[in-house]
Amino acid sequence: MALPQDITPINSELMDTLVEASKMEWIPQGFDPERAFIKILWVGAESGSWAVMFRWLKGFTAPQHKHLSASHTFILSGKLQVRDGVLNAGDYVYEPNGMLHGATTALEDTEYLFICNGPVLFYDEDGFTFYLGWEELERLRQQHGAASKAAAA
Repeated sequence: MALPQDITPINSELMDTLVEASKMEWIPQGFDPERAFIKILWVGAESGSWAVMFRWLKGFTAPQHKHLSASHTFILSGKLQVRDGVLNAGDYVYEPNGMLHGATTALEDTEYLFICNGPVLFYDEDGFTFYLGWEELERLRQQHGAASKAAAA
């Protein structure tokens, strides 16, 4: 059956992105490289969106922050204390642009999928401390790749 219009892609470079996360290395996070790790699954330069997996060991506390875009979180394993609640394995939360967080603490060793539509701004009582967006993640991925290659040589 013929379609009523041409739906072939304009951009032939578009394609699915397959990431074998189980084969990726955990990259230590700057906040606490002994207890916080990240796998960078995807960064979207065209949209500013990004997808990562976080692995936080029990007791790690992420600093307070503000979402400068919406995000989706799915807890794969463990427990996180977020504001006044606890997120358990299997829980999902959507957070809109502008959401403020106090510190977020891993109550157990925890892994979670985090998909964010833009940057996150970290702060303390003195002001802005750190900004996390797709560009910072891409730099981290490149630095880790270069360090891994250098270590293997």
